[in-house]
Amino acid sequence: MTQKFDVVVIGAGPGGYVAAIKAAQLGLKTACIEKYQDKEGKVALGGTCLNVGCIPSKALLDSSWKYHEAKEGFAIHGIEAKGVSIDVPAMVARKNSIIKNLTGGVAGLFKANGVTLLEGHGKLLANKQVEVTDKDGKAQVIEAGHVILASGSRPVDIPPAPVDQDVIVDSTGALEFQSVPKKLGVIGAGVIGLELGSVWARLGAEVTVIEALDKFLPAADEQVAKEALKTFTKQGLKIRLGARVTGSEVKKKQVTVNFTDAEGEQQLTFDKLIVAVGRRPVTTDLLAADSGVDMDERGFIFVNDQCETSVPGVYAIGDVVRGAMLAHKASEEGIMVAERIAGHKAQMNYDLIPSVIYTHPEIAWVGKTEQQLKAEGVAVNVGTFPFAASGRAMAANDTGGLVKVIADANTDRVLGVHVIGPSAAELVQQGAIGMEFGTSAEDLGMMVFSHPTLSEALHEAALAVNGHAIHIANRKKR
Repeated sequence: MTQKFDVVVIGAGPGGYVAAIKAAQLGLKTACIEKYQDKEGKVALGGTCLNVGCIPSKALLDSSWKYHEAKEGFAIHGIEAKGVSIDVPAMVARKNSIIKNLTGGVAGLFKANGVTLLEGHGKLLANKQVEVTDKDGKAQVIEAGHVILASGSRPVDIPPAPVDQDVIVDSTGALEFQSVPKKLGVIGAGVIGLELGSVWARLGAEVTVIEALDKFLPAADEQVAKEALKTFTKQGLKIRLGARVTGSEVKKKQVTVNFTDAEGEQQLTFDKLIVAVGRRPVTTDLLAADSGVDMDERGFIFVNDQCETSVPGVYAIGDVVRGAMLAHKASEEGIMVAERIAGHKAQMNYDLIPSVIYTHPEIAWVGKTEQQLKAEGVAVNVGTFPFAASGRAMAANDTGGLVKVIADANTDRVLGVHVIGPSAAELVQQGAIGMEFGTSAEDLGMMVFSHPTLSEALHEAALAVNGHAIHIANRKKR
C-alpha cells in the first residue's frame, strides 16, 4: 500500500530539516528524504551546513585562531607560551566529533517531533507523488499533500582546475587536510575562499588567493571591504585581484596554476589548491519530466516570494531557489512554507537577511550598503566608530575594524549596519533586530548600552550618524 503524508520534504539540510520539524509541530504528517552518507556509510542529516560547510569550517576557524593567539597574541597579556604546536589530525578529529554530535541531534529532533525519515534519493513525479530510491536501488513511491524541495547546493567545478580531492580540492576537501600545506592556493576570494584560506594561513601556510574580479568583496560595503583587504594583506594573505585562471597541472604532488592578470600571463606552484568559486543548486534527477516544476538554465527552481513553484502544493526553499545561499535564509524559508501549508499567512523579510564572513576579524552586514543607496539616489547620513576607541576591544587586544550605521537623511531610519571587527555577527544582529522594528539612528542612540561592551561601538556609530558621538570626534557638518 502506498504511504501517504501531508508533507514530504526532499533534503534534510538547514532548510529541509527545519521545514519538516515545523510541519510536524503544526500537526501535519511529515516525511523527510535524505541520501547523504557519512564516512561510515550511514545517512547523515544536516546537509552541507552541518556536514561539510558552516559548522566544520567554524570549528577549524576557532581552533586555528586559538593556536594563532597562543603563538602570537599571548605575550602582550604577560602570558609566556613556549613551543606551541598544532596537531592537525587532532584538530580535524575534533571537527568531526562536532559534526557527529549535531547530525545525531537532528535525528533526535526528528524522533521527538514525529518526523518520518526516509533514506534515499527523492524525486518529484507528477501529481505530487515522490519516488524514493534507497542505496541498493530499490524504489518506492509515496503520496504527498504538499512537497517541499530542499535539495541544497554543491561546489562549482571549473575546467581549468579539475578537483581530485587530493592536490586540487573543493571546500569539502579543504576541511580534511591532515597536515599544513607549505604553499596553498585558493581560487576565489569569496566567503568560503577567505575563511578556508585564513584557517591554513594561521597554521603556517603561505596562502595566495586568486580572484577573477577586480573588486574585493563587491557584496560588502566599500569602506568595510577596503578595511578587510588591508587587514588580510597585513595578516599575510596574498590576494591577487583581476586574475583569471586558465589552466593547471598536477605533477609530483604539486600543482602549477596558470592565470592572467593586468601584468599578463602568470604561473604559481602550490602544494594544495582549493577551488572556492561558488556553489550551484543540486537539481540533478530531482524532477521527473512531467513534474510540472519550472527551472532556469542554471538549475534554480522558479518560485515566488512565498517559495511556491509553478505547481500548486509544491514549494522550493534554500540554495535551489533565488537569493543568497545562506543556511539561515533556508531555515526561515522552511518555517514560512510549513506555516503556509498549515493555513497561516506567514511572510519573510528578504531585506533583512544578515551576511557573515567568519574570518578574524569577522565581517558582517545587514540591509543596504552605502554604494547601493547612492546608486538608488537615496540621501543618507553615515556614522562610524572604530574599535580602536572601544575600551572593551582594547582589554581584549582586538581593536581592528569599525562599526558603520547608515540612515536615511530625511527620516533617520536605519537602512544598513556594517561591521568588521570582534563579534561583528552579533553586533549586526542587534542592528537587524532594530531595523525589523523600523528603528531610527536616534532610537539606537537613546538606548542604554552596558559598559564596557563591544556593543557600545554600535551605540556610538548610531550617535555619530547625527553628529552626536561621545567617544570620538564628530565630523563637522558642512
